[in-house]
Amino acid sequence: MNRTILIVICDFLLVSLVAFSTVDINKVTDQSGPRQVTLDIATNQVDSSKDLAAVMRLALEDERQNRDALLGELTKTRGTLTEREREAQALQQELQQREQRAQSLQQELQQRDQQAQTLQQELQRRQQLAQTLEQELKQREQRARTLEQELAARQEETRRLQQEQAALLEKETALRQQQASLQQQYIVAQTNLQALSQRLQSTANEAVTSKEQLAAMEAELRRRAEAAAELQQQIAQMALSNQVVLVEKQRLAGQLQVAEVEKRHATEQVVALREQVQVEREEKAKLVEGVRTLASSSTQIVQEIRDSRPLTPNTIFNEFVSNRVQVQFAAARSGLLGADRTRQTRTEMALVTDGTNTYALCHVDDTPLTLSNPGTDWEELGGMLIRETALVPARTLSFHLQDPRIVFMPVTAADVEKLGAKVYRISTDPFKFQDAVLVGAREGYYGECRFEIDLTTPNYVRLDRSVLPGLFGKFNPSRGDLVFSKQGELLGMMANSSYCLMLPKFDAIATFRLGESLRAERTGWTLAALYATVQQFPTKLQ
Repeated sequence: MNRTILIVICDFLLVSLVAFSTVDINKVTDQSGPRQVTLDIATNQVDSSKDLAAVMRLALEDERQNRDALLGELTKTRGTLTEREREAQALQQELQQREQRAQSLQQELQQRDQQAQTLQQELQRRQQLAQTLEQELKQREQRARTLEQELAARQEETRRLQQEQAALLEKETALRQQQASLQQQYIVAQTNLQALSQRLQSTANEAVTSKEQLAAMEAELRRRAEAAAELQQQIAQMALSNQVVLVEKQRLAGQLQVAEVEKRHATEQVVALREQVQVEREEKAKLVEGVRTLASSSTQIVQEIRDSRPLTPNTIFNEFVSNRVQVQFAAARSGLLGADRTRQTRTEMALVTDGTNTYALCHVDDTPLTLSNPGTDWEELGGMLIRETALVPARTLSFHLQDPRIVFMPVTAADVEKLGAKVYRISTDPFKFQDAVLVGAREGYYGECRFEIDLTTPNYVRLDRSVLPGLFGKFNPSRGDLVFSKQGELLGMMANSSYCLMLPKFDAIATFRLGESLRAERTGWTLAALYATVQQFPTKLQ
């Protein structure tokens, strides 16, 4: 029966009982009339009030139980609500912390960008300063060469002045010798004149006797006097010339001293300029070294900022598509009745490096080989790396020591240059970002996925399939898919559909030579042994 209807009925019965069981007080208190005592004892009489009370007690007990149940459910609901409110508060706090971390990372990236821009501007300013100093150094070197040329011209002029001074000295010496000779001639002429005067006086008495001799002697005397006058004039001219030569000599000596002083000053200027040029060259070398150091530090900071900045899945996938390398395998063995059996496979892969060597990486299921027991004895196995028109033969095929399902082929530097594809680095910090980018090399899907650390499987990370945001294409993660970090480095390869093998290094457990006969290598036994190794892995890794 419905509880509400039962309560209504009980209420109605209770009201009816109160109404019909009202006692007449007047009759009870009336003592005038005789009292009648009834002695009849009723047996098996049904008491309706007791039944009604029992029904009411049952209804109240049911109501009390329902109320207790409702109170219990209410208490339980309140506890659940409180717990969910706590969880919501914890999630809200975690969300706020992540937002704060994201904001701090964004601010740090902005600061790094500003530092990089500041360093770039400082680098440009220092480069301009270096160019200005280099131009000024060239100008000073040009001035030094000009001063050296002027010094050479001054030295040439000094030599010419010295030569002229030597010539003047020689001329002065000749003039002095000529003056001495003329003085001697003048002295001789004076002596002769005196001798003639004495003869004239001595012969004056005799002149009377011979007028013709006197006239001849007078004529001779006049001629000698004229000659002496001419000699005197020549001596005066020679003295004047000597004075001119002395003045010229003094002038040349002054010019020579000035030239010597200018030469000394020019030499000092040249030495000072050379020292200044040497100092400026050293400063320029230091400045160039500082610019190089600044450029190196700026490059490191820019590289650090680029390494710290996560790439988008579109960028990583587009880069992989532009640099992927195709590999084609072909295997052959003898079948029953002498018939040859061949198997060919073709897949796409990436070139990776551990910092020393370069490898082409793929899954064993992408090759003609199969890990099974018993294994297949292949007699020939070849591989070819293909990118656009470039063809590079694969020389060996190695099985990874950690997980034989991952195979790799060494590639030389010349082969890498011929293929012209990007070589991905192995991630040195695989746990820097919790999310990674999964790329399906064969199917063409890609997306951002979350990988978790599983302590029971070292060197592996587990794909969180409950959170698969931002996926593109037909998404079906499977073995052989490549996993890239948010920095664009290779994190590892999917060993199966849930676990990714990280690749810190490349160690081989077995190696096959490609392009040669494999009859002596017992490939079937090796493949069976590798299959047994995989079967020993935990079930979640198989």
